[in-house]
Amino acid sequence: MESGPETMTDTADDLVFIAAIAGAHGVKGECKVKSFAGEPDAAFSYGAFRDAGGAVILTPKSWRAVKDGFIVRFAENLTRDEAQALKGTRLHIPRAALPALEDDEFYHADLIGLKVQALDGSDMGTLRAIHDFGSGDLLEITGTPGRNGAWMLPFTRDFVPHISIGNGTITIDPPEEVGSKAEEEAGE
Repeated sequence: MESGPETMTDTADDLVFIAAIAGAHGVKGECKVKSFAGEPDAAFSYGAFRDAGGAVILTPKSWRAVKDGFIVRFAENLTRDEAQALKGTRLHIPRAALPALEDDEFYHADLIGLKVQALDGSDMGTLRAIHDFGSGDLLEITGTPGRNGAWMLPFTRDFVPHISIGNGTITIDPPEEVGSKAEEEAGE
């Protein structure tokens, strides 16, 4: 038996986490969805959503923007209770569905977990997450030697002059207070 697009599965390595269900909306089985795509509404144009294992779970049929997300109607015709039970569900798409990147463009999913190093090659920790609180992307870095807890760095060319996915590194030029704070804490 051949598998069609409705039953096709992809390996977890070939999937990109692109959206999450925030809960039910109304009584017609619609869901409020938070998109993590660069162009937020593009998340719904890549085809069926999959679970972390690659199985097709939901197919967006229509969507409209609202504050902090989108209201989405799925082809699966959910009840309100079914929609509410999906709250917190992470939605993935196959990496192959994403558009090709230009030079110096990266998918956030490819950067999470990379080693962060200073210009001189010294260890600055690991990239834990990328956040956008409304004023541009911020890198959340954790595991910096001599420093307790995570810290944030603007994701700009000035602070992040080089990324090498092949080498698994993000090279940063942190503000002086980050380097001096790590040195002070290491000396205590």
